[in-house]
Amino acid sequence: MNVFADEQVIGQLEKRKGGYFYLIVPADAVDKLKNKRLTRLLCTVDKKLTFQCGLNHLGDGNFFVILSSKNVKALNKVAGDTVYFELTEDPDPLGVPMPEVLAALIEQDEVLKSSFEKMSLGKKRSIIHAITRIKDVDKQVSNAVKLINGGLQLRRKKE
Repeated sequence: MNVFADEQVIGQLEKRKGGYFYLIVPADAVDKLKNKRLTRLLCTVDKKLTFQCGLNHLGDGNFFVILSSKNVKALNKVAGDTVYFELTEDPDPLGVPMPEVLAALIEQDEVLKSSFEKMSLGKKRSIIHAITRIKDVDKQVSNAVKLINGGLQLRRKKE
């Protein structure tokens, strides 16, 4: 799939299912992706806003991408409004920007770099999201080290 494009109404899941705003991606479009549902995507909405995303199961065989409340607000839209969107495969398999602190840390420490490289893309994204929420650089470094080392300990327990 080079590009999937559609015009549709912004949906919103029930509060008990997260209350996320979303756009539906049909199963046949997902089947055309190189890595199927594991593909990271770039979503462009109304040719105004582009963000990185992944696919989530809708429960009926189809999938959806989440529109954050922040993005819906930036588009000046609400649930029920119609938008045009395009999905393309993200050329970066990680699918999220690498924070400078983490990049520097794994570049300076061969053991951490090796451990980080062995992790799944999903685990790497989780670590990146966890440390980018932290404002203090020293705490980012400390938490990154703990998370990377902890990831290896979890994997070893399963083996």
